[in-house]
Amino acid sequence: MNNIFLSPPVAFTLMLISAILLSALFSRIGYARKGRDIGGMEKSYACGEDIPTHLMQPDYSQFFPFAFFFTILHVVTLMVATVPVETAESFSIAAIYIMGAATALLILFRR
Repeated sequence: MNNIFLSPPVAFTLMLISAILLSALFSRIGYARKGRDIGGMEKSYACGEDIPTHLMQPDYSQFFPFAFFFTILHVVTLMVATVPVETAESFSIAAIYIMGAATALLILFRR
């Protein structure tokens, strides 16, 4: 049974049209319309607190080492898990990746 509505271009077009129609409908019933006073709608939400903008500077110094740690370990796990078992060189390839990961982690977390 070949349904034309299930073909990707037709389905995409139908979903796009429905999204545009829903957006137009909800913009009509939304609060921030032209001509209304929107007051605090332009400010970021802070749970009802007034936070000075000079304190809003995120610090990523603890995030980047964790992100690199996550990336290094997952790449090594992927490479070691996909090394073919049948070859005699597979152990040496896995060992090289594990030693490289250990070296990278020592470099990453040295103080």
